[in-house]
Amino acid sequence: MKLTDVLIKPILTEKANLQQDKLRTYSFKVGKLANKLEIKKAVEEFYGVTVKTVNTAVAPGKNKSRQTKKKVTQGVRPSYKKAFVTVAEGETIDLYTNI
Repeated sequence: MKLTDVLIKPILTEKANLQQDKLRTYSFKVGKLANKLEIKKAVEEFYGVTVKTVNTAVAPGKNKSRQTKKKVTQGVRPSYKKAFVTVAEGETIDLYTNI
């Protein structure tokens, strides 16, 4: 698997920002087939930091429905995989430079 297929995008939410400040843990949306070793290698290569730990979680797809004039449209949002990467003491990742 190529490193560009491993990291899709960083997750930039209020909860993720609090984890960055307090725990040095950064959240990324990653490919579903990526494992922890590939995620660690990709983060270290892209951002030039030392990764301490990697935790992963799969967010399940959710049912969504919308009512229109004619009918109710139903569908499912896709599931995705998240990675929580903790970097070594004293190191940071600046995620806002490329926005």
